[in-house]
Amino acid sequence: MPRLIIISNRLPVTIDKKDGELFYYPSAGGLATGLNSLDTDMERIWIGWPGQEISDTTVQDQVKKDLREDGLVPVFLSQQEIELYYEGFSNETIWPHFHYFTQYTTYNDDYWDAYQNVNTKFATIVNELIREDDFVWVHDYQLMLLPAMIRKAFSKVSIGYFLHIPFPSYEIFRILPWREELLEGVLGADQIGFHTFDYMRHFLSAAYRIGGHEHSFGKLAIKKRMVNVDVFPMGIDYDKYAFPEREVGKDKVEAHVTRLQSKKRKLIISIDRLDYSKGIPQRIKSFEQFIKKYPQYRGKVTLMLIVVPSRTKVDQYEKLKLEVDTLVGSIDGQYRTFGWSPIQYFYRSFPFDELAALYKAADIAMITPLRDGMNLVAKEFIASKEESKKGVLILSEMAGAANELTEALIINPQDSNDMVEAIVKAIEMPEEEQERRLVKMQEKLKRYTVKHWASTFMNEQMNLKSVKERNTTNLLNEEKKTTLLEAYQKAEKRLLFLDYDGTLMGFQNDPKKVIPDEKLLNILEGLKADPKNKVVIISGRDRHTLEEWLGHLGLDMAAEHGVWIKRRNEWKTPDLKKDWKPDVRHVLEGLVERTPGSFIEEKEYSIAWHYRMIDKGLGEKRVREFRDVLLYLTANLDLQVLEGNKVVEIKNAGVNKGKAAAYWLGKDSYDFTFAIGDDSTDEDTFRALPEDGFTVKVGLGNTDARFNVLDVENVRDLLEELQK
Repeated sequence: MPRLIIISNRLPVTIDKKDGELFYYPSAGGLATGLNSLDTDMERIWIGWPGQEISDTTVQDQVKKDLREDGLVPVFLSQQEIELYYEGFSNETIWPHFHYFTQYTTYNDDYWDAYQNVNTKFATIVNELIREDDFVWVHDYQLMLLPAMIRKAFSKVSIGYFLHIPFPSYEIFRILPWREELLEGVLGADQIGFHTFDYMRHFLSAAYRIGGHEHSFGKLAIKKRMVNVDVFPMGIDYDKYAFPEREVGKDKVEAHVTRLQSKKRKLIISIDRLDYSKGIPQRIKSFEQFIKKYPQYRGKVTLMLIVVPSRTKVDQYEKLKLEVDTLVGSIDGQYRTFGWSPIQYFYRSFPFDELAALYKAADIAMITPLRDGMNLVAKEFIASKEESKKGVLILSEMAGAANELTEALIINPQDSNDMVEAIVKAIEMPEEEQERRLVKMQEKLKRYTVKHWASTFMNEQMNLKSVKERNTTNLLNEEKKTTLLEAYQKAEKRLLFLDYDGTLMGFQNDPKKVIPDEKLLNILEGLKADPKNKVVIISGRDRHTLEEWLGHLGLDMAAEHGVWIKRRNEWKTPDLKKDWKPDVRHVLEGLVERTPGSFIEEKEYSIAWHYRMIDKGLGEKRVREFRDVLLYLTANLDLQVLEGNKVVEIKNAGVNKGKAAAYWLGKDSYDFTFAIGDDSTDEDTFRALPEDGFTVKVGLGNTDARFNVLDVENVRDLLEELQK
């Protein structure tokens, strides 16, 4: 049976040692809740750091033994590793950078070295436990290198990765000196998940611009693998916050609620971990602006500000704590009366029963981070109103949760006027409107719970593995290759059609630089030297380029998708018109003028617009803009518009690679036919071959070819085997 291997920075337990005895407490958190609620019969193993330094090997052995009973495997880190890898690179480099606080990003090679070393330490432990049929799920920014490390050791294992924080825009991400390593590390996974479409879009942009990996509807081809990138917004344990009395007792919760509501004032709650990404000072200043602008609400509204201590030794957090303390003190000192404090400030965490009561008692929740991956506090507040249907959520548009909780009062956390007016609107909102908004948000949260999040991710990963196994049924594996080679060896007369770009040679930004290398020339010479072979290069290239690059080999060739045919060292072409080219060229010149970096390639009987050196999205936008114009121009001219890999080509409609292939097939009889190519124009060649012909598409996807290979390297390996 396959197992689920969960890997996160922290294990879902906290270890405490008292009087030489070890105690284990379950850690609170959405991740543990979601993964523990998965409906699956799979055995689970959870790998992570136990939360504190344990250097004594005897104690380590005891911890391993104790945790093994619950399927937990500890990764022991030294204090130095914790400081450099966790507090350093993870929280002083990745965290601020991914939250757009680049002024706080630390560029430290020692941090980076420790990050690599700890990811390697995790990989070593994972590799000792893993099996090829396991499902692996790696979590969060502390382990971005781990998927590729696991992939290197286990090429076929199914790996998922989820990032729980935002992924920044390409312009931000590119600043990091270690951007390529982090990107390629994550791309070791088969499935990569984000909370929102924006984060997914930013990641795909970085994958393309930094790694050169193009995607099709979120799917990337990475080193002979297909990688799925998708959105999986994380939910909460809805019932836990809707009905907290089931967990801690009704009397306990109600007592807290009664005490909180006894003052008969509007209660606004603000609950955050101490972090500069949460926008706490901006929130306090906006509340001060509110009580200045609307003095009629003084004494009638209280902000309960709860700040949970975090990273207290880090300089930026110490400064933030001082700023919050100063702001609260200043406002309270200026506006407090004998019976009213504008802000009740708590610098500590709250137990669940008090937190649940706060949610229930609060009239308004202000959740206004400057940047947040999701923010589950907002969802917990909405769930807590299941029974009362009274309460208003003020939510930052910069929180991932804003994509789902659209009925909240969505504000810009940097716009204090926007925040002030939202507070007023929340205070004055009729109960009927509160209920209407809450019900809509609650319906979403009931459906998209943390359990739903975990099961959806895992189901998609399992489906992806099944699809991958189905797709590989057409891959030219060893068994199918043996059949092909045996047919080749038995044949007395063979006809081989070989596409050039994307098949024999990879793509480059400048099409003129894809000159055949020595290895390719040796392969072609070897195939041509066999008297049983007729080798035909069948390409969209112009005849002059093919002649310059390959003419000395004496091969037969088809240029411009079959417009020109070279047989017995003589080029021929049918009587085709080309008086249409000036009009089309004029349109394409307009494209070039509007799109710096693109260019026109003119052939004798066709003309192409290349956009390989510009942003793919811009190129595709230009194609959409001019497609109708091109179709109108070519409609009555017997022309065809071909959209290839970052190229649009206009050519005569009556000529294609299939007709060119039929020309050679009609000149002689062959007992072995073979064609290989990578794009839509090669499909005509595949269809032209007899049913017993061996047709091979380079890349995955729908095709009329019998087999697939993954890349140019596979093509060359196959041709070398034929040559031998």
